[in-house]
Amino acid sequence: MAKKFFVDLTRCTACRGCQVACKQWKKLPAEATVNWGSHQNPQDLSFNTLRLVRFEEIVNDGKVDWLFFPEQCRHCYEPPCLGQAELDDERAVIQDEATGAVIFTEYTKNVDADGVREACPYDIPRKDPATGQLSKCDMCIDRIQNGMKPACVLSCPTGAMTFGDEDEIDALAKDRLAAAQKRYPEAVLGDPDDVRVVYLFQQDPAKYFKKAIAAASPNMMNRKQMFARLLGTSKA
Repeated sequence: MAKKFFVDLTRCTACRGCQVACKQWKKLPAEATVNWGSHQNPQDLSFNTLRLVRFEEIVNDGKVDWLFFPEQCRHCYEPPCLGQAELDDERAVIQDEATGAVIFTEYTKNVDADGVREACPYDIPRKDPATGQLSKCDMCIDRIQNGMKPACVLSCPTGAMTFGDEDEIDALAKDRLAAAQKRYPEAVLGDPDDVRVVYLFQQDPAKYFKKAIAAASPNMMNRKQMFARLLGTSKA
């Protein structure tokens, strides 16, 4: 059965264990960071930073509130990045049938990197300026195929992150949402019917990050759909 993440932000303490665990498992180099006025570091995702805990300080009713958002690829059911990449190289982005994981391959060096990034409603893909390849979270597909949890989930000390079969995660997300709304009336799930990484936000998602949810996903075409449209045979 396909897999799914559930991230309960009411339980996230911004320990950044998931961020570090991702680096360690993927053997990715550290980023050069500086104090830029936020506890968030590095400032953004990159080719070598596939997970980033975003920090946002807001004021509610005169009280300071911290919002923590451990961001990663959402592994869309219908990934726009795949549709865009197919226009250049069908090998560049693949979707694992067993898990639903969206995986970037070495052939991303052959695609329009800016186009692929722009196609993503969450602004996730990042390019290596040296090789031209794109990278993002691959759901720790190697761990999953060997019966293990993703490194980020295994590292979470508060139970904010859960990973499992799609049906089980969907049920858990609905139960947690109902419980959270008793304390946080504005609590919502982020795009639960469209992605495999579902966040529980206790406040308006836009307060966490402007692209925390997909306000309007691009309608990308794959290669077959493109030629069907050009030949006038599309049913759309």
